[in-house]
Amino acid sequence: MNELYEDENFSNLNYSQDRFNIGEYDHCTFTSCDFSNVKLSGATFLSCEFINCNFTGVEMQKTSFQETFFDGCKMLGLGFNTCESFGFSVKFKRCNLSHSVFYRVNLKKTLFDHCQLDQVDFAEADLQEALFKESDLNGSTFFNSKLQKCNFKTAKNYSFDLEENMLKGAKFSSPEVLRLLKKYKIKIEN
Repeated sequence: MNELYEDENFSNLNYSQDRFNIGEYDHCTFTSCDFSNVKLSGATFLSCEFINCNFTGVEMQKTSFQETFFDGCKMLGLGFNTCESFGFSVKFKRCNLSHSVFYRVNLKKTLFDHCQLDQVDFAEADLQEALFKESDLNGSTFFNSKLQKCNFKTAKNYSFDLEENMLKGAKFSSPEVLRLLKKYKIKIEN
């Protein structure tokens, strides 16, 4: 049986050297912790916060993140598509999620605030009403993604095929939105 941790604060711990206890973490805060190359598989995080943590190379098979907030975290190449899908709910602020995979993940109303999202896979993800606030989506993939009412107004470097995604009510701003018309080889003049 997994251990239960409630309302605890964990700071400056190096779980890549010290053992991380797989368990249920409820309303816990992790500050400046190093999870690099740790297996979080089977752990449950309910209403937890991760601040300035390193998740490089973390294995997250069936890891549960519910109402979890990440701030200033390094999260390169993570497979969020392997996480427990039931109740999955996350928010990101000032995180580097480059090369991560959200293939078929439910990200409805998810906040990406000032995040680096280079080469992220959002194919078939449900991003309805998600907000990409001041985030860089350079090279990220959107294919058959649900982007209805998604907000790209302050995002930059996004590019995807308008015909291969669901976009009703999505929000964009000029001049960045013009990148979406590139495929049509039309001339736009002021």
